[in-house]
Amino acid sequence: MDKLWAPWRAKYIAKVSSMKGCIFCSKPKARDDRKNYIVARTRHSFSILNLYPYNNGHMMIVPCRHVDSLTKLNKEEVADLIDLLNRTQELLSDAMDPDGFNIGINVGRAAGAGVKDHVHIHIVPRWVGDANFMPVSASMKVISESLGALYGRLMVCSRAKK
Repeated sequence: MDKLWAPWRAKYIAKVSSMKGCIFCSKPKARDDRKNYIVARTRHSFSILNLYPYNNGHMMIVPCRHVDSLTKLNKEEVADLIDLLNRTQELLSDAMDPDGFNIGINVGRAAGAGVKDHVHIHIVPRWVGDANFMPVSASMKVISESLGALYGRLMVCSRAKK
């Protein structure tokens, strides 16, 4: 059986558990997309870089409305969310040229949701051979690019598509 070990995420889980309010509600309200790494906004959704990524380019697609399950979104919101997911995947492909993607939704704490009350979709670019000995031998994951540099690269690719 294959296992995904991510010991570096313990810091994130502890931080989220002690937070007041919802990170996915507060960051868009701040209206500082560069500071908060919000890459795109639509009528019902936004995409944001993950501050504690599994891999370089790990993003989340988030509905604007605070709900804990996709089943609580209306059809227009779901369509908007999936459309932004598709656009985000294309943007990551253009900017990073990955070999594939992991795309997933964790609903509830038992399923691995770090933010269990505001549903969101993870999209993680993957490259052949991107996992190495570091997580096993050093309990760390090497992320090859800063969030600021990646944000800038995504913005350049995003503007080029318009």
